[in-house]
Amino acid sequence: MLRRFAESKKLSIIKEYIDDGVSGTTFNRPGFKKMIQDIENKKINMVITKDLSRLGRDYIGTGHYLEKYFPENKVRYISLLDGIDTGIDSASNDITPFKSVLNDMYAKDISNKIKSVKHNKQDLGLFIGGKAPFGYILDKNAPNKLFIDEEAKPIIKRIFKEACEGKSCRAIAIDLSLENILTPSQYAINHGKKVAKISNNWTSQRIREILLNEVYIGNMVQGRMKKINYKSKKNIRIPKSEWKVIENTHEAIIDKETFFKAREMLEIRKQTRIKTHDYLLKGLVYCHECKKKMGCSSVKTDKRNDILF
Repeated sequence: MLRRFAESKKLSIIKEYIDDGVSGTTFNRPGFKKMIQDIENKKINMVITKDLSRLGRDYIGTGHYLEKYFPENKVRYISLLDGIDTGIDSASNDITPFKSVLNDMYAKDISNKIKSVKHNKQDLGLFIGGKAPFGYILDKNAPNKLFIDEEAKPIIKRIFKEACEGKSCRAIAIDLSLENILTPSQYAINHGKKVAKISNNWTSQRIREILLNEVYIGNMVQGRMKKINYKSKKNIRIPKSEWKVIENTHEAIIDKETFFKAREMLEIRKQTRIKTHDYLLKGLVYCHECKKKMGCSSVKTDKRNDILF
């Protein structure tokens, strides 16, 4: 349709920009960003889309480009099905803001419907995450059910066993790292999975998360995080009282007695921990790579060497 229109008007097609599978609620799209770059480089002076929603579904962003960015950069915009053409005076141009709002509302409606389906699956105890918790795997024939990963199972059992024996999360993490046991992210990469961030060392926080996760006693725990809204990718934490916990949805790796004993040991260590030193730079030093606050501690290994973290 766009090509036929360009040919009929004897327009030169410089490039086609495509964002397949990327939500129109964001303008952080590869094709769109390339188009903006070409506008900045004065390679194109006209943008044509099938309809306004192809430009974007965020009415604020769409309005910015139509009312400010395109005019300032002398770019003419045409939406074929909507009859919008910023190069001429037309009544269709006057109702463009209302069409942008409707496109935005459509995106919000779709988001609410998808959210409703996900919540319904959570209520039924079905797994809706993209990656199974460490120690479990997903089956293509049953994508919403967790199955035990026999290869990772011994690591989970060892973590709980050592925690019940009174070993601290930090000590467990150090031993696993010294023994070159693959971290959950390394394990996922090693098995052909994609991860957002790779951790090369076990941490006390990761051990603690495993020890507190009821998924290992067969309970499905979901709804711990949620997006701010349908336009944002940022997640916020949900209070524990609002988590969705459905019991006995899959085979357990850890029995309940062991699980609650490990949790009890965590609480005991938390209550008896004594601060012996307050570092001068505490909370002020950040890691250059991950941007997180850095901590400082020392431990003794069997060889009596100090290791600083």
